[in-house]
Amino acid sequence: MDAAQNLPVAVIGAGPVGLAAAAHLLERGLEPLILEAGTTAGAAIDQWRHIRLFSPWRFNLDAAAVRLLESSGWEAPRPTALPYGGELVDNYLAPLAALPEIASRLQTGARVVAVTRAGMDKTHTRNRDTTPFTVRVEHADGETRDHTVAAVIDASGTWSRRNPLGTSGLPAIGEDTAADRISAPLPDVTGRDRAAFAGRRVLVVGAGHSAANTLTSLADLAREEPETRILWAVRSDSAAKVYGGGDADGLPARGQLGGRVRRLVEAGKIELHTGFGTSSLKSLDSHVTVEAADGRTLDADVVVPCTGFRPDLDILREIRLELDPAVEAPRELGPLIDPEFHSCGTVPPHGARILAHPDKDFYIVGMKSYGRAPTFLLATGYEQVRSVVAALAGDREAADIVQLELPETGVCSTDAGSSCDVPAAATAAGPDAGCCAAPEPVLVGFPTGLSHGRSGGN
Repeated sequence: MDAAQNLPVAVIGAGPVGLAAAAHLLERGLEPLILEAGTTAGAAIDQWRHIRLFSPWRFNLDAAAVRLLESSGWEAPRPTALPYGGELVDNYLAPLAALPEIASRLQTGARVVAVTRAGMDKTHTRNRDTTPFTVRVEHADGETRDHTVAAVIDASGTWSRRNPLGTSGLPAIGEDTAADRISAPLPDVTGRDRAAFAGRRVLVVGAGHSAANTLTSLADLAREEPETRILWAVRSDSAAKVYGGGDADGLPARGQLGGRVRRLVEAGKIELHTGFGTSSLKSLDSHVTVEAADGRTLDADVVVPCTGFRPDLDILREIRLELDPAVEAPRELGPLIDPEFHSCGTVPPHGARILAHPDKDFYIVGMKSYGRAPTFLLATGYEQVRSVVAALAGDREAADIVQLELPETGVCSTDAGSSCDVPAAATAAGPDAGCCAAPEPVLVGFPTGLSHGRSGGN
C-alpha cells in the first residue's frame, strides 16, 4: 500500500466482518471507506433477524469492534447468551455503525458493481502492484461513481446469491418462470411472512439447518393453522445430516433443533421425501408442481429454497483472482474448507497469506471467502480481517501469526513457518486427526438457520 498510502481502503459490506475490518483499519491508522448495498449496516442479517444463533455472544463479537464500542460506554451483552439475528444487529452492529468513527466513513445504499485497477484491465501487468484500485458504485441517489482506493477488502457475503433448486448447479427447468411461487431463504413464517404460508402446502427443499429451522417454524404455524401442510424434499437418501447429534450434540441448541425435526417427521407432521433431486418446476394457476429426476412429483403452493449460497464473482471480473476450482474460495483456502472432507472444526485459522490473490492488496474475507463451502465461522472472519489489516499496515509479523479461540478447545494457532495441513482422512478418523482441529460439534457464529447453508451477512 506504500504507493497509495494516502488513499482509503474500501470495505465492501457493513455486516459483522466488514465492520470488524473497519474497526481494525482505524486502530492501525488506516482510513476505511465502507460501502453497504443495503439501507443499514447488517441489512442481510436483518432479513433473518428471527433466527437464533447456535453460539453465545462471546464468539460473535470482534475484539477491535468491542474496544471501539466500549470507548463510547457501550456494554456488552451477557457473553453466554445465544442471540437472535435481530439482537446481533440491534445490540452490536447498529451501535457500532452509529459511532462517529464508523458513521462518517459508512455509505449505505452503495452497491458495488465492479472492482478494477485504476486505468487498466486485468490483462495489464506493468506497475500493477503500485496502481490504486477503482471501485465502481451505484448509489441510492441513482448516480454511479468511481472511488479510488489503496486496497480492497471484499466482505460482501453471499446472501444475495442463493444456490438454485436444480441438482447440477443450474436452475431447475422452469425455476425462473416459477419465481412467484418460490420464497426467500429463511422466511419468517410465524411472523412477518405468515400470510404467505398459513393454511398452504409448503415444500421445503434442502438438507441443512436452514431447512430445519424453517421446518420447525412451519410446525409451529401448523398448530395454529391446521390446514398448513409441510413437505420436505432432500437429495440424499436420509435426513441424518439434519438430525445431527441430538442430545449428544456439543451445542445444545443445534442438537435440540435436529431432534425436534426428527420427532416431527416421525409423528407425521412433516412429510419427508428422500432421494428427491429437483429437475423441473411447472407453475400452474393454483400451485407449482416440482418434479424429481426419477419422475416423482410434489405439488405445493409455495417452495422454500434452503439450498445454500454462492459468491457473486461478477463484480471481480477485472481483478486477478486465484480461486479453488471446486468451492470458489481463494486457492490455498479451498482444500482446507471443502465440505466433502472438512467440517468447520477441521479448518485451521488462516489470514492474509492464505487469502491473498495475484492482485496485491485485494482480499476476499468473511462468508464470501469460503465460496460455496457452508461451514464458515464469524470468529474465523474476525481473525481473517485482523490479519489482513495487519498486512495492509505493513506489520507482516502480526499478519502471519493467526489464532482462533473456539468453545471447549481453547486457542488453535499457527504461524507462517508451520505446516498445518488437515488431512482429508480427518473426517473419517475423527476431527481431532487434523492439525489445529476442533471437535466436530463446534460452530462459532452460525445462526441456527444457516449453519449448513451459507450465511449471507455482509
